[in-house]
Amino acid sequence: MSTESPPELPQVDLKPLLARLWPVGHPDTVTPTEIAEALSYFFTDQVSPVQAGALLMCLHFTGLDREAEVLAKTAECMLKAAAKIDTSKLRSVIKGRARKEGGYNGGLVDIVGTGGDSHNTFNISTTSSILASSLLLVAKHGNKASTSKSGSADLLNCMQPRAPQISRVRPDTIAQLYSQTKYAFLFAPVFHPGMRYVAPTRRQLPWRTIFNLVGPLANPVEVPDTSNNPPLLEARMIGVARKDIGPVFAQALQLVGARKALVVCGDEELDEISCAGPTLCWRLGPKDPSNPSSETVTEHFLLHPTDFGLPAHPLSEVSPGKEPAENAAILARILNGEMPDDDPILHFVLINTAALFVVSGICDADTSDMGPGDDGVVIKERGPGGGRWKEGVRRARWAIKSGEAARQWAKFVEVTNSFSE
Repeated sequence: MSTESPPELPQVDLKPLLARLWPVGHPDTVTPTEIAEALSYFFTDQVSPVQAGALLMCLHFTGLDREAEVLAKTAECMLKAAAKIDTSKLRSVIKGRARKEGGYNGGLVDIVGTGGDSHNTFNISTTSSILASSLLLVAKHGNKASTSKSGSADLLNCMQPRAPQISRVRPDTIAQLYSQTKYAFLFAPVFHPGMRYVAPTRRQLPWRTIFNLVGPLANPVEVPDTSNNPPLLEARMIGVARKDIGPVFAQALQLVGARKALVVCGDEELDEISCAGPTLCWRLGPKDPSNPSSETVTEHFLLHPTDFGLPAHPLSEVSPGKEPAENAAILARILNGEMPDDDPILHFVLINTAALFVVSGICDADTSDMGPGDDGVVIKERGPGGGRWKEGVRRARWAIKSGEAARQWAKFVEVTNSFSE
């Protein structure tokens, strides 16, 4: 086997594009495709740090990094540059593991936030992803912290008594992982190796860049398929930290072909469903629920903790601002069923897990046979957006009390530790 490094690719000069983007007020001649193509060269280390920083700055100050088509086109380029997964093998494993129920067809789901809301809340989406694996196949896309104390990867690396080996979940091991557990954490640096070339420039800038927004749109299992197969990623929930970004993300999701999605922004500009008050929601789904292939439409509505049958709690009760090891201890208590039923952090986790269950379609089932501990009494009441939010909470509570979420997590830890470096 050759040990030679691949030849270096030629540098790309972005000066002509930068001249058209700046000064502010004249960016209308630049198309989303041109912007995405320029950004694609970042992943192959073909742009100088000075020009990379200049482009990110131009996009930020013109607002082009917050336009739906720019986000969608950039996500497509990012996925083309991602590490290649054997999708046929993965699809075969998923098909064998699929547990269809209600409107859920047994595909992969994700729950992720853009971050940057400055509220320092507990790791809600990561915890909710683990609870959701009790009933759904979860492909949680995540990374280390960039703006908070405790990112999803930081949290998982601190889990006791044994941490999972998240960097060993790779394109060549992911199918084997899903053959044994319903949970996978897809560590962004493993699946998007080209992002390492962008990292130094991003760290030198005092604001969040387009890549903070594109990440949630670029789950690595979203590999383009030319065989008319359904997407591997069936449903997703994305939290955004600014209300004006909500409709932008909903449109971007439509542009990348998403069929089931929920974009949320707490009224406090929180990138989760808020436990303190109203949350703005944009839900994507088929126009005709009885015909999943019908046109995808977006519905906008508000959710409140009471829609989930739970009381509201001020954010001060769920924003401990703790270090990853402390948050890992809280996660372990939740998985082990050691949290009091009225704990505010538990309620915060339950409503977000419930929402992922709802958007997956599993709560639309009129019967329930989750396993031991399931009373089988489906809560059919529908709330805002037509969702069975209280049924979602019932299923989320079962995930904990039955021990099924803890079992899926334990298997994930065991299997990832069995993989070689």
